[in-house]
Amino acid sequence: MFFPTALRPRYAKWLIATGLFLMLGGCVDKPNTLERVKEDGVLRVITRNSPATYFQDRSGETGFEYELVKRFADDLGVELKIETADNLDDLFNQVGKPNGPVLAAAGLVSSDERKKQVRFSHSYLEVTPQIIYRNGQSRPTDPADLVGKKITVLKGSTHAEQLAELKQKFPGIEYEESDAVEVVDLLRMVDEGQIDLTLVDSNEVAMNQVYFTNIRVAFDLGDARSQSWAVGPGEDNSLLSEINAYLDKVQKNGTLQRLKDRYYGHVDVLGYMGATTFAQHLQQRLPKYEQHFKNYAKKEKVDWRLLAAIGYQESLWQPTVTSKTGVRGLMMLTQNTAQAMGVSNRLDPKQSIMGGAKYLAYMKDQLDDSIKEPDRTWFALAAYNVGSGHLDDARKLTAKEGLNPDKWLDVKKILPRLSQKQWYSKTRYGYARGGEPVHFVANIRRYYDILTWVTQPQLEGDQVAEGNLHVPGIDKSKPAQEPAPL
Repeated sequence: MFFPTALRPRYAKWLIATGLFLMLGGCVDKPNTLERVKEDGVLRVITRNSPATYFQDRSGETGFEYELVKRFADDLGVELKIETADNLDDLFNQVGKPNGPVLAAAGLVSSDERKKQVRFSHSYLEVTPQIIYRNGQSRPTDPADLVGKKITVLKGSTHAEQLAELKQKFPGIEYEESDAVEVVDLLRMVDEGQIDLTLVDSNEVAMNQVYFTNIRVAFDLGDARSQSWAVGPGEDNSLLSEINAYLDKVQKNGTLQRLKDRYYGHVDVLGYMGATTFAQHLQQRLPKYEQHFKNYAKKEKVDWRLLAAIGYQESLWQPTVTSKTGVRGLMMLTQNTAQAMGVSNRLDPKQSIMGGAKYLAYMKDQLDDSIKEPDRTWFALAAYNVGSGHLDDARKLTAKEGLNPDKWLDVKKILPRLSQKQWYSKTRYGYARGGEPVHFVANIRRYYDILTWVTQPQLEGDQVAEGNLHVPGIDKSKPAQEPAPL
């Protein structure tokens, strides 16, 4: 193209200006991590599948870390997406990777080695490393007593780092690091005498001691340490600053303390009561609710004594109980279950019993036709406690072991495996306190037997094994927002 000589300098300047403008337009800053999370509408978090961090029960997703990080996602106005790591090394390798989780919330304690991989938030929980031994064995009282003991800890944990430091002073200390287990496995191994000792944090001991009656704390190994969340390395502090502001806020407004009290502050009051106490409650409490049990059991075609036994196991026949996991009322219904069963007030004993009867009938009706009575009743009770998803996982594991997935005697042998990493890692729904439904069913059967005996000859309704149940009307609308204290 031809331009007059006088116009060429002006055209050249125009080209240069246009080029600079285009170059500057291409240098728009990329969004930081926090901006990207909000734009995507998703907070991706990696954690551990364990009772102190994240797992699923009949209430849905739960766990101390889950609840804390779910509130953070809600504050950001985004959806929470949880991923679970196979082990601690995998967790630290994944956090901060492109298109990967931006945050690790897994009960992590900072160390010099870990600070090379990630950056840690403000602290939200103080924990103390504790040496755990089996009751009846010689109690260690100081690090020198660890020599000659069979010790196992989590691979990649700060506990392994502690033992490595101790070994320099006491060369006779030997220990194994395993990435095939979780803390709950270590406590079980001590409880059963498979290993002599383990080293875990005090919060994990507090949460699980009620399930492992033989474990004891030998001594604290060192001072209390802080648990924190972790984000990936780099200089982008946008998400970390937001996390710190959130943790400071929940510390100040009491939310954090309520979560601590709920998960770690007390032993579950609904323990397994002896026959003597049960007999006392038969006289003092059952008469208030007996007619409700009979009426709704008859309506749903279940045995009223079985329904009453569930109510006792769940709440000791106390209508205003709220558990640490937020289930409420005499039959301890979750909010979603209550809504589905047409219960508007879980603390109303009449409504609660009605909901429990409908839910038991529903659980029983959902079972495979291949499960016959009386096993069908025991399976329904197990599903009532742990959820049908975890029960299906246990049945599949039972079949793989060459046992009968339709027989309670076989499945109850396998259910406790759902709390062992080597097994739950192969299932769809992951970790569950698999021993709980076994105890749940056993206790209800015991209470049912006593109720059957004391109510003779006034038998009413069908026997457990003879009920032909229907599916109760299910309300699939969104549950109403009922306040449930932490």
